[in-house]
This record gives sequence, C-alpha cells and structure tokens, in this order.
Amino acid sequence: MDGNADLTNEPVLQRDDADGIATLTLDRPKSFNALSEALLDALQTELDAIAADESIRVVVLAAAGKAFCAGHDLKEMRANPLKTYYEDLFARCSRMMRTIVAMPQPVIARVHGIAAAAGCQLVATCDLALASTDAQFATNGISNGLFCSTPSVALSRNVSRKHAFEMLFTGDIVDAQNAYRMGLVNHVVSPGDLDRAVDYIAGRIVEKSRVTVASGKAMFYRQLGLDLGSAYEFAADNMACDMMTDDAGEGIDAFLEKRAPEWKHR
Repeated sequence: MDGNADLTNEPVLQRDDADGIATLTLDRPKSFNALSEALLDALQTELDAIAADESIRVVVLAAAGKAFCAGHDLKEMRANPLKTYYEDLFARCSRMMRTIVAMPQPVIARVHGIAAAAGCQLVATCDLALASTDAQFATNGISNGLFCSTPSVALSRNVSRKHAFEMLFTGDIVDAQNAYRMGLVNHVVSPGDLDRAVDYIAGRIVEKSRVTVASGKAMFYRQLGLDLGSAYEFAADNMACDMMTDDAGEGIDAFLEKRAPEWKHR
C-alpha cells in the first residue's frame, strides 16, 4: 500500500512548504482523520524527511474537514483481530509520536473540532498547540472498553495527574477553554483567527537561530527526565556549548549594539 494513500488510492496526508514552515494536513475528512495504517506511514515518512531538512524551521500539524483527529481507525483495527497486529500498530504509532519529540524543529498542532484518543495524544505530543473555540478533547477509549494507555503517556506529561486521571477514566469531552486551563493547549482563538495565530507563533520561531532552537528543544526534553541537580548540570553544560556557537556571539553582539541579529544558521 502506498504510504501516502489509503485503500481508495486517495492521498491521506498533504504537505505544503512556505517560508521555512512545513504544514502537514491530515486528509481523511470522511473518517474524521482517524490514524489508519496509511496515515501513520505517511506521517512517519514526512516527519523523517523534515527532520533531516535544514530549510524547514517549524512544522504545523493541521487537519482537513470537521475534525482534527478521532484517534485510531477502529474499523481497520477490528478487521485485524490479532495481538501481533495490534502490537505492531501501537508500536508504529508510538514511533511516530516519539519522532515529533525527537526532531529538531518545533511542531505546532493546529486544532479544530474533535481530538480524541490518539488524536488527543497527537496534540499532547506536539511541542505547542493552538486551538479554535470549537475544539474538543477526549481520551475516550475507556467508553469502548479500551483504556487509552498510549495516549496517557503524552497526556500525563502535559496536564496534572488529577486532570489526566479524570480524562482517562471518564472519557468525558473537554472543551477548548478547559484544555487551555489544564495546559493541554497554548492558546484558544476564534475559528477565523486560528490560521493567523498559528502563523504568528510559527513566524516568531522562524526568526530565531536554527541551531539554537534545535539545541533548546533537545535540551528541554532531556532535562525533564533528570533529577533537579542533574538537570541543572546538563542545562549549564548546554548553555556553555551554546555560548561557543557563532549565532550566540552574533545574537549577544546585536543586542549590545542595538541592531537585529544576522544569524549564520537560518
């Protein structure tokens, strides 16, 4: 099967590049952008390619149709009732999620409509998330007899334990404003302002030094897994290494000279 198409031979993922920003649009609107095997493969392929592309500075993850992502494709899953199939499917999904975290470019989720189960996991996995007021979030697998175990990994690293437990054990829908209060999304804006808000955040990141952004993202995620002393030791070493880069020297000189920096690494 073509990794960029489903059984209908229609593309399941669109990519558009402009001004250093790669926009990946989930394109299974009739299935509420459920993560089919084809869509997972297409996402993995594009994310791997983008991670190695220094011309891309930011990734925006968007979706076509009325929903962001309804989670895994349950029809596809029920058509393959084998444990080995499920183990492989969830491993592939987990690899794709880890790729988002590991890639040097910040990834922004542009969320409208429902983001449920693995779709909510996708939002939680992205480095930033902006939502329209009509966005809704749920880890509702428990309502179908399937606990959202893999979504809980990303969710529990974004919101407090109590909020995570409530979402995971009730399956209830959380609206955009409550998702913001919980820390699942950065901003909530009207549907008409969503693209503008995403463009603004993405543009602000593109303005910065590419190597500094990449170093900072890697440092941020690594220090989360360390104890306090080790985190400070690692962060201090990372800052010392950053200070030795051309862009740090240029950035500090530009600040002292009251001018815009001219980054070597764009």
